Amino acid sequence: MTGLVANVVGTLAALCSITSFAPQMIKIWKERDASAVSLKTYSLTVTCFVLWTAYGVLTTAWPVTIANACALVMASGVLAMKWRFSDTRPR
Repeated sequence: MTGLVANVVGTLAALCSITSFAPQMIKIWKERDASAVSLKTYSLTVTCFVLWTAYGVLTTAWPVTIANACALVMASGVLAMKWRFSDTRPR
Protein backbone atom coordinates (compact mmCIF):
# COMPACT_ATOMS: atom_id res chain seq x y z
CA MET A 1 0.00 0.00 0.00
CA THR A 2 2.86 2.40 0.81
CA GLY A 3 4.34 1.86 -2.66
CA LEU A 4 1.00 2.65 -4.28
CA VAL A 5 0.64 5.87 -2.29
CA ALA A 6 4.20 6.88 -3.17
CA ASN A 7 3.54 6.21 -6.86
CA VAL A 8 0.32 8.22 -6.81
CA VAL A 9 2.04 11.15 -5.08
CA GLY A 10 4.98 10.95 -7.49
CA THR A 11 2.69 10.82 -10.50
CA LEU A 12 0.71 13.83 -9.28
CA ALA A 13 3.93 15.75 -8.60
CA ALA A 14 5.23 14.94 -12.09
CA LEU A 15 1.99 16.02 -13.74
CA CYS A 16 2.01 19.28 -11.79
CA SER A 17 5.63 19.98 -12.76
CA ILE A 18 5.03 19.25 -16.41
CA THR A 19 1.74 21.10 -16.81
CA SER A 20 2.80 24.13 -14.80
CA PHE A 21 4.66 25.39 -17.87
CA ALA A 22 1.73 25.01 -20.28
CA PRO A 23 -0.11 28.27 -19.45
CA GLN A 24 3.10 30.28 -19.78
CA MET A 25 3.96 28.60 -23.09
CA ILE A 26 0.48 29.21 -24.51
CA LYS A 27 0.48 32.85 -23.43
CA ILE A 28 3.92 33.52 -24.89
CA TRP A 29 3.07 31.76 -28.14
CA LYS A 30 -0.24 33.60 -28.60
CA GLU A 31 1.15 37.02 -27.74
CA ARG A 32 4.58 36.51 -29.31
CA ASP A 33 5.93 38.28 -26.25
CA ALA A 34 8.24 36.80 -23.65
CA SER A 35 9.37 40.04 -22.06
CA ALA A 36 7.94 39.00 -18.68
CA VAL A 37 10.07 35.85 -18.63
CA SER A 38 13.35 36.04 -16.76
CA LEU A 39 16.17 34.66 -18.89
CA LYS A 40 18.28 33.94 -15.80
CA THR A 41 15.46 32.15 -13.98
CA TYR A 42 14.51 29.95 -16.92
CA SER A 43 18.15 29.19 -17.68
CA LEU A 44 18.53 28.00 -14.10
CA THR A 45 15.27 26.04 -14.30
CA VAL A 46 16.40 24.27 -17.48
CA THR A 47 19.76 23.50 -15.87
CA CYS A 48 17.99 22.04 -12.83
CA PHE A 49 15.85 19.76 -15.01
CA VAL A 50 18.94 18.64 -16.95
CA LEU A 51 20.63 17.73 -13.68
CA TRP A 52 17.53 15.95 -12.28
CA THR A 53 17.18 14.01 -15.51
CA ALA A 54 20.84 13.01 -15.36
CA TYR A 55 20.38 11.99 -11.72
CA GLY A 56 17.42 9.83 -12.68
CA VAL A 57 19.42 8.13 -15.43
CA LEU A 58 22.46 7.58 -13.21
CA THR A 59 20.37 6.09 -10.40
CA THR A 60 18.01 4.27 -12.79
CA ALA A 61 15.09 6.05 -11.19
CA TRP A 62 12.94 6.06 -14.32
CA PRO A 63 9.97 7.95 -12.87
CA VAL A 64 12.34 10.76 -11.88
CA THR A 65 14.00 10.61 -15.29
CA ILE A 66 10.79 10.69 -17.29
CA ALA A 67 9.08 13.37 -15.21
CA ASN A 68 12.08 15.67 -15.28
CA ALA A 69 12.77 15.05 -18.97
CA CYS A 70 9.19 16.08 -19.77
CA ALA A 71 9.47 19.17 -17.57
CA LEU A 72 12.81 19.91 -19.26
CA VAL A 73 11.10 19.93 -22.65
CA MET A 74 8.43 22.33 -21.40
CA ALA A 75 10.88 24.69 -19.66
CA SER A 76 13.18 24.60 -22.68
CA GLY A 77 10.22 25.58 -24.83
CA VAL A 78 9.64 28.68 -22.72
CA LEU A 79 13.35 29.50 -22.84
CA ALA A 80 13.45 29.04 -26.63
CA MET A 81 10.47 31.34 -27.05
CA LYS A 82 12.17 33.90 -24.79
CA TRP A 83 15.07 33.96 -27.24
CA ARG A 84 12.86 33.81 -30.34
CA PHE A 85 10.47 36.57 -29.34
CA SER A 86 12.98 38.82 -27.61
CA ASP A 87 13.04 42.38 -28.84
CA THR A 88 16.42 42.79 -30.50
CA ARG A 89 15.61 46.08 -32.25
CA PRO A 90 17.64 49.06 -31.05
CA ARG A 91 15.61 51.60 -29.08
